[in-house]
Amino acid sequence: MKRIPILLLVLFIFSCKENKSGSSSSESTTKVIAGETINTTLIYPEETHFKSMRQITFGGDNAEAYWSFDDKQIIFQSNNKKWGLECDQMFLMNFDDTFKDNKPPMVSTGKGRTTCAYFLSDNKSFVYASTHLDNDACPEVPLRKNGNYVWPVYDSFDIFVADLEGNITAQLTHEPGYDAEATVSPKGDKIVFTSDRSGDLELYTMDIDGGNVKQITDELGYDGGAFFSPDGNKLIFRSSRPKTEEEIKKYKGLLADGLVEPTDMELYICNADGSELRQLTNLGNANWAPFFTPDGKRILFSSNFEAERGFPFNLYLIDIDGKNLEKVTHGETFDAFPVFSNNGKYLIFSSNRNNGGGHDTNLFIAEWQN
Repeated sequence: MKRIPILLLVLFIFSCKENKSGSSSSESTTKVIAGETINTTLIYPEETHFKSMRQITFGGDNAEAYWSFDDKQIIFQSNNKKWGLECDQMFLMNFDDTFKDNKPPMVSTGKGRTTCAYFLSDNKSFVYASTHLDNDACPEVPLRKNGNYVWPVYDSFDIFVADLEGNITAQLTHEPGYDAEATVSPKGDKIVFTSDRSGDLELYTMDIDGGNVKQITDELGYDGGAFFSPDGNKLIFRSSRPKTEEEIKKYKGLLADGLVEPTDMELYICNADGSELRQLTNLGNANWAPFFTPDGKRILFSSNFEAERGFPFNLYLIDIDGKNLEKVTHGETFDAFPVFSNNGKYLIFSSNRNNGGGHDTNLFIAEWQN
């Protein structure tokens, strides 16, 4: 969700799509990575930024996968029912792991719903949001309001720190309302997150220990899914900002019910303190899940702006000045949540490819080439 439970968006898309049939690439070569034979036919012919690709998960909805600072491990969320899950929980994997016939270690409590885990710079702990203090059970998941697709904004979400055995070592937020979508600066010194403590969904930063909280955005609308640039000096995020009286009334009414509509979002960029804020995209539909390229000069994001019926979602690159838009993936269903490794060699993302025509969203790691 960087955030809100964005897997709900995946479920919505799945209700009205078909898979790309046949082979996804004209190539049939294989590679051996960490002792595993990798088939490059996971790559569509037009996807020239991918040198090779391997599939990590094989069932359920898997997303929000983020690298440790040393790139040796990855943390992600899943609702795979074969793992005994009713809603999203957090799981840990090594870089070379694959979970086709086994289950990764769960590092959240197994209670409530969780979202948006992100490693701290010590590679021994991570932050994530959870509703478990409010209730052990998974919260209800509304998908529609007045006929329109919605996301829930659970006021029971708070942000916690845990070690890699799943033991919670600190609670970082204590304000009433929604606190979630936390990510960590590459410098390891700051956390950016979304909160409605002001009465609106705004971005905030805080120190690693939860202190020194500062509000970053202050315009009406949902601001979320923020990430720092590689040097820690900028933020990229998604936003749905109502303009007309009708849009404003609708937004406020939904938020009062703990809901937002995610179908009309654009990307915004600013300095880490909120200064020099500007809109980066003006494409229409839903533009979200942005992440800086390793050189900090471009943004990789997911969008359905070319879609006529809400799908497909593909990955696109755009310069930080809003120029040179480039299509990266070429599927007919869903590609999202792209995250580069810290060394810039790999990209992990979620995709509906290679799921046999079902509803599963799985994790894939691709070797990246410019």
